[in-house]
Amino acid sequence: MSAADIARLAGVGRAAVSNWRRRHPDFPQPVGGTPTSPVFALADVEAWLRDQHKLQELPLEERIWQRLRAEARDDLRVAEVVADAGELLLEHHAAGTLRPGRPPGPLSAETARAVAELADAQSAIRAFEFLFTRYRETQIRRASTTPPEVTGLMAALAGDARTVLDPACGTGDLLLAAIDGGDAPRRLLGQDADRDVTRLATVRLALLGGDPSIRDGDSLRRDAFPGALADAVLCDPPFHERAWGHDELTTDPRWEYGLPPRLEPELAWVQHALAHLAPGGRAVVLMPAVAAGRRSGRRVRAQLLRKGALRAVAGLSATHHLWVLRRPEIAPPATVLMIDSADPETVVTTWRRHADDPDHDEPGVSRAVPVIDLLDEEVDLTPSRHISAARSERTAERFTDTHDRLATTLEKAGGLVPALPPAAARREARSVPLSELARIGHLVIHHAPMRGDTEDGGDGGPPLLTAEDLVEGRPPTGKAARGDNRWIPIETGDVLVAVVARSFVVRVAEADGPLLGPQLCLLRVDPRHLDPYFVAGVLRSSANARASIVQSTGTIGRADIRRAQVPRLPLEDQRGYGAAFRRMTEFESALRNTVAMGTELAQLLADGVAEGTLAPPDGPLPRPAR
Repeated sequence: MSAADIARLAGVGRAAVSNWRRRHPDFPQPVGGTPTSPVFALADVEAWLRDQHKLQELPLEERIWQRLRAEARDDLRVAEVVADAGELLLEHHAAGTLRPGRPPGPLSAETARAVAELADAQSAIRAFEFLFTRYRETQIRRASTTPPEVTGLMAALAGDARTVLDPACGTGDLLLAAIDGGDAPRRLLGQDADRDVTRLATVRLALLGGDPSIRDGDSLRRDAFPGALADAVLCDPPFHERAWGHDELTTDPRWEYGLPPRLEPELAWVQHALAHLAPGGRAVVLMPAVAAGRRSGRRVRAQLLRKGALRAVAGLSATHHLWVLRRPEIAPPATVLMIDSADPETVVTTWRRHADDPDHDEPGVSRAVPVIDLLDEEVDLTPSRHISAARSERTAERFTDTHDRLATTLEKAGGLVPALPPAAARREARSVPLSELARIGHLVIHHAPMRGDTEDGGDGGPPLLTAEDLVEGRPPTGKAARGDNRWIPIETGDVLVAVVARSFVVRVAEADGPLLGPQLCLLRVDPRHLDPYFVAGVLRSSANARASIVQSTGTIGRADIRRAQVPRLPLEDQRGYGAAFRRMTEFESALRNTVAMGTELAQLLADGVAEGTLAPPDGPLPRPAR
């Protein structure tokens, strides 16, 4: 079992398990795994937790999972034992129970009985879903899976099909999406090089109503379905697999569009998919973005275009594209649909409406590109290179508005810089630490909780000021969980402090309302004795940062703010300095806005000239003053 399993067993966080390993010499030693991901013997851990009175009563499903992990002994065998359990559950699902006296198979008799008990208590489907989810958690660093939004998109692009093939099926995600995406296909064909993984795919699909025929073996070298034709082929092939069989497959009849280059196995998978397509069928293959433009693959890409096999390319991201293919027709289409969007709904809608529209052009999103335009020296199929730029009718208006705002901000910024004369002699006022000011009641120091329940947006909890918000000088972006009363409400005049890059970022709250988020502290000063802007200003001094910051982890850290020193000055002098600090804070904010508006203005200038929506200057621009 892993550290995460131990935490689940004891009902604590993983950090607690790490702490136990450091503090308790008698904590069980790892029996496998790696130094960063050790695994432990279930019996040893249970005995230790029981002796420490930390063992909780686990639900049945968790106990079975721990038993399976113990039988696996190693994460590399988890797929095997989960598949063993899955096949038991599949039998239970089909018959409503396990045959009396049935041999337990590879699993121990006790584990087999426990699996049957779980199926009786829940259902075979729910029991396997739980075990499969736990399996996925153990493999998160080893096995890559197709994201759910992409599997759904690929199934939608393929459309309804009676027979679906995935030649690199893994645990069956794409075939499962084909079941969920429309009318249930009659046949599900899948192949994968890992035998245990194909067993898991078979159980998953069979439990959910499919008719799977899943084989193990390398699809390129040993095709398990020679001659089989499918209405849809869905494939997320293993990228960058160099030992794919180039030399031994040189004369393979599947290479109808050209021999795939040795370093481009993805083009081998594309042609394998096309070889298994029935007339009128459709293949959807997830491709690395670089496959659209590699020089070595341009001849195969050109043949796919000339023969009309490639019908669409969707650019999902900078790293992944989807290729939609069909068996060539007597009259090849004159265009290929190019889509540049990460939104699955946009991709599906565009394909369904414009797959056969040779005049389609939606600037910034999609375009039907003539094949002849793609057959140049590079044969680059990257969608963003062929889609018309999005037009903005408001570019000129936005340019004028941003220009005017920038000019106003620059004019205002010059008047914000405070002018303080040099002191006739160095001031010798005594400084006192914040801890002393807190002791005598001139201020109160509050630290936010290190952690707490938060929500990701929504309408639920009250606004929470994060450390990043304070650094950026922006409104609060966090949300506190409803009912969590540990957070501190911020009041007008509070001095808010964060530690960034071994220095203080300090701001004075201008209004009541948000809550103080993690990694922040708050000074609530008594205005009869201290000016908040004065305190905020002197906290930023280099001397205070050196004296106060004890530890900083990453960009934002913690400090012992109580060590910071504040000069003891009359309140009138504090207010004078405070006004200067406040003006300087406003100047810094104006500078940040100036940089942001300058960047935006430069982009609008380029866009307006490219679109033709900005006229040239009436005459030579005046030279800037030196």
